[in-house]
Amino acid sequence: MAEICRFFGIIIQMFGNDHNPPHFHAVYNEYRALININTGELLEGELPVKQLKYVQVWADIHKDKLLDNFNSLRAEIQTYKKIMPLK
Repeated sequence: MAEICRFFGIIIQMFGNDHNPPHFHAVYNEYRALININTGELLEGELPVKQLKYVQVWADIHKDKLLDNFNSLRAEIQTYKKIMPLK
């Protein structure tokens, strides 16, 4: 598990060799969610409305970097880069 970013109490994670569609995991307190990178759609789980909006805005800003990380973590040699948080 790679921690990609952390902001407003939300932790953004990706896992090596994870399944399609390209997505990331968002954790906020007891909430867990999978978010589609391309659409910002909630694929699984739940987040409070405010935190979901933060995550979707952040993901839209960093879509290319998220896709790069998703693909890099599926490669033979898994690497990733941290992404700047919302401020």
